[in-house]
Amino acid sequence: MGQVNALAPTGPSDAPDPIAGFLALRTPEGAELLAGLRSYDPATELATATRLRRSHPAALVSAALGQARLRQRAVAKFGAEDAHRMFFTPNGVEQATRTSVAAYRAARFAGTGVRSVADLCCGIGGDAIALARAGIRVLAVDRDPLTAEVAAANAVALGLEELIEVRCADVTEIDTSPCDAVFVDPARRGGRGRIFDPEAYSPPLSWATAAALKAPRAALKIAPGVPHEAIGPQAEAEWISDGGEVKEAVLWFGEGFEAGAYRATLLPSGATLSAPAVLPAPPVGPVGRYLYEPDGAVIRAHLVADIVNRCDGRLIDEMIAYVTSDELYDSPYTAGYEITDQLPFNTKRLKALLREREVGVLTVKKRGSPVEPEELRRKMKLQGPNRATVFLTRVADAPTMLIGHPVTGPEAGLG
Repeated sequence: MGQVNALAPTGPSDAPDPIAGFLALRTPEGAELLAGLRSYDPATELATATRLRRSHPAALVSAALGQARLRQRAVAKFGAEDAHRMFFTPNGVEQATRTSVAAYRAARFAGTGVRSVADLCCGIGGDAIALARAGIRVLAVDRDPLTAEVAAANAVALGLEELIEVRCADVTEIDTSPCDAVFVDPARRGGRGRIFDPEAYSPPLSWATAAALKAPRAALKIAPGVPHEAIGPQAEAEWISDGGEVKEAVLWFGEGFEAGAYRATLLPSGATLSAPAVLPAPPVGPVGRYLYEPDGAVIRAHLVADIVNRCDGRLIDEMIAYVTSDELYDSPYTAGYEITDQLPFNTKRLKALLREREVGVLTVKKRGSPVEPEELRRKMKLQGPNRATVFLTRVADAPTMLIGHPVTGPEAGLG
């Protein structure tokens, strides 16, 4: 493990030193406090704090309670076993890649023969951990002193200090040439929240791309909503969803990756769909017997036209990412529904139809409609043993309701 440099506080002399507070958690007393807070209830925090301050310094108790809260939040991304051994900062929990996505990305690197990676803007070390667990040596760099200290502590906590070297430095000053690959995860949040302009990332996307092109292989983590025109022709662009939710986009560079291609990958299955960046516009036509809802990664990657080709179908509207066909199409990239009714948008007609069919559970999906699903459900006053799905959308640019049910799963055939 390399030394973490430049850890002196930069705030006023009487301000709390966040690094000193963090290091106190790594003392035997701090470790004991944290171990006892693994399952504490935040609703009883005041009583817990009062009790602990009878035998521990108030500053240490405050730091331990804060870290316990962060660990509980981190379970969703890192799993309970790792989360309760690791250390976090508020930004680190918010911005860290979830383990499943980081492990997938590390496996892609390892599959191309990469054995060492410069992880620039490493944060609290989530990606460095996944890379190390894939057998890759990591130089992890972050310019924030506390964040770098936390990353170093996490490498030790998970027994990976022999594979992860942490440096506190400006990533633009790091020589990455000794490494097989570069991974850059620019900061995409500022004082006012999310940053949507890639050139406002820290460091900017243009700098990260230039750094990637200098390396034999590279990956840049970017926001899923990045404008496609910001993606250069040298990159393979991949959108990744996990459990049906789009988590991130990655630009891949170098040998082993397909420059100019767009890819959608679905986790946990690992199903992946790839096509050229520009596909012909798909046909548009009437709603058929089946409706297909592409996974969000497919939509973000602009691969809906590929789904249309595969199912010999069509779009219901040129601006809406719903695919329809007259034949059943089974694909990991879409959720399929059998459509029983197509009506102009009218809440009274929908309410009457649902009452007639004794629908007590209604799934509301929308695309191209301003109606809020929860508001619509309240108006329906549902009663009955059956289920149905309603799509609030546009067909041939007209507000439309499509009623049906999934073709697979527990709701199939009900409606």
